[in-house]
Amino acid sequence: MPLQNKTAIVTGAAKGIGKGIAIALAKEGANVVVSDIDQKEAEKVAEEIRKIGPKALVIQCDVSKKEEVENLFRKTVEEFGKLDILVNNAGIYPFVSFADMKEEDWDKVMNINLKSVFLCSKKAAEVLPEGGRIVNISSVAAFVGFESLVHYCATKGAVNAMIRALALELAPKKITVNAVAPGAIETPGAKGPEEQMKQTIAMIPLAREGQPEDIANVVVFLASEKSDYITGQTIIVDGGWTLR
Repeated sequence: MPLQNKTAIVTGAAKGIGKGIAIALAKEGANVVVSDIDQKEAEKVAEEIRKIGPKALVIQCDVSKKEEVENLFRKTVEEFGKLDILVNNAGIYPFVSFADMKEEDWDKVMNINLKSVFLCSKKAAEVLPEGGRIVNISSVAAFVGFESLVHYCATKGAVNAMIRALALELAPKKITVNAVAPGAIETPGAKGPEEQMKQTIAMIPLAREGQPEDIANVVVFLASEKSDYITGQTIIVDGGWTLR
């Protein structure tokens, strides 16, 4: 197990891609801090992890709030004595046209999708050891425009730029910083009308939606020693969608 005895924080881990990442890390031996604002669902994920074998700790956290992020990292180190891997997964994508977008709509998406990456990465950089890992969940929305998601696309583009600069700053400590950019992934929050889903799949060369496991497998790779020489990169996992 390549991640045996490692400790990982996964934000937004109660469902969807975050849940898939938390479970995948546990299957490789990592103890996982399941962080989410939805404590009830997070507890269910933690139970699954404990059945696999590693330890799991649930910490309720609004990652857009500094004091809650500080609590997340403090409790993690108190419980496990260290942190090896941070996965910044928490994010929202409320559809609203640019014409109707209010300042509060913009600020909410910026705070949850981007400010959270700053807050969590800053705390992680203070405690991660040599060989530590920061993995951010970006999106193909950083490369392809989507109507009614101007704020979301902006945050994901910013994440991709941020990791390149942060990777340079953390390289002397041998901490790597990378991102995974999912395409169309089948999750509870991404369900749309059947006809719309068919149209999306028709655009994907591999002719299927991705599964949370498809993203989780890449995160596991980036969290492991096998990715030692990779930093500042965004890996697109989209079944070839952005090739067209």
